[in-house]
Amino acid sequence: MPDTVKLNRRSVLKGLAGVALALPVLEVMGEKVTQRAPRRFCALYTANGMSLPESGNEIDEWSWFPRSETDGEFVFGKSTEPLSPFRRQLSFMGGLYHGNGPKNDPHLCSDMWLTGAPLQDPKPGRYNSVGLDQVVALHTRQYCRRPSLVLSIDAGTGYMSRTGTISYDLEGKPIPAENSPRRVFDTLFRGDRTSLESRRGQLNRRMKLVDAVLENAKSLDRTLGRSDREKMDQYLTSLNEFESRLIASEKWLDVPLKKQDTSHLNLDATPADEPEDYYRTMFDLIALAFDADITRSVAFMLSREDGMGISDTFPLKLGLSKTHHFLSHAKDKTGQLDFAKYDLFLNEQLAYFLGRLQQYQDIDGSVLDNSIVLYGSGASTTHYSKNLPTLIAGGANMGLKHGQYRRGSETLMSNLYLSILHSMGIEESAFADSTGTLQDSIFSRV
Repeated sequence: MPDTVKLNRRSVLKGLAGVALALPVLEVMGEKVTQRAPRRFCALYTANGMSLPESGNEIDEWSWFPRSETDGEFVFGKSTEPLSPFRRQLSFMGGLYHGNGPKNDPHLCSDMWLTGAPLQDPKPGRYNSVGLDQVVALHTRQYCRRPSLVLSIDAGTGYMSRTGTISYDLEGKPIPAENSPRRVFDTLFRGDRTSLESRRGQLNRRMKLVDAVLENAKSLDRTLGRSDREKMDQYLTSLNEFESRLIASEKWLDVPLKKQDTSHLNLDATPADEPEDYYRTMFDLIALAFDADITRSVAFMLSREDGMGISDTFPLKLGLSKTHHFLSHAKDKTGQLDFAKYDLFLNEQLAYFLGRLQQYQDIDGSVLDNSIVLYGSGASTTHYSKNLPTLIAGGANMGLKHGQYRRGSETLMSNLYLSILHSMGIEESAFADSTGTLQDSIFSRV
């Protein structure tokens, strides 16, 4: 019998209409191919922009964007120095913006950060479009227990321009976020038949309640007002998301999870307690979920716009002079320095997260090598909608070449997002208002 022929994973079958169909993963392709590590995406959002001090205050070394290059390499600012151990695993992206950003209230920036879509005068039901994390989830959900993990500091959805989530579904509706470490842990790691049956019963009771409300309104020949309709629509979206998670959980119920050490987790951490402990617990949960391949798509909103929510008080807890939103508007040296020092705190947490991803190992490198981490804000300093502070980390096994500070001319953020999708092997032709992928050395193809 002749030796088995090894086929390349990129082998395709040509259909009659010329459509290329990717072959399924077959044994003939070899063990290394069939065991390719998961490709993951994580979006991390912070509100109010980043510190870009005015030159007159003479604290340029505290700028979030890197300083001038030395020997061909950028110089980390003081607020980003905690990230220096990951120089070869991250890049700063300058000049990015959303095409709709300058047209809108600057507080819409969190709504559009992952979608690029909110309009100045939105029509009912057409406010937003799908977020990048949910496009990733659509293409990876078949491989993991949970299509996506949506987290935020305050949970829920918030409301337009003051959202409590950065994740939007295929219809552009906000997906409710979770903020409790214990509930996240239970959902990810403690699924069993008893808990699933309990959650299924809870869902059925809620669906019956919604049906009763809608039927009652109809029988009384009344129509819900716009505000009530939006609330009911959001509630139904929440229930549909809950149901999709249950279906995914039931599918994987009899598949054993990878054994992991979770003894270090502080599941009782809350945003009202020590901010560092809370953020690190949430980052630990994301890293564990990636390592166990429970999900391949995560969106985590670290803070909300315009002084909303508990995180606005975090600078005060750290001994700084004002709340986060107030500091973002500071013009004096003291205020801008404190704003930068809060950036320092956030970058310490980001460095911790990258370290955790680096610690966990896949078959061909670290989890960080097989994950793209997007960190940024929907506005520059003082709500400016251009030159959005953006950092990309990880993805070494997905073709990303790091250690760079991209200073290019104004570029659509959606072009970056399309580049991320292609690096993950998701061959979408466009995303939002994209005009193509980024043509630079960071996103060289695999």
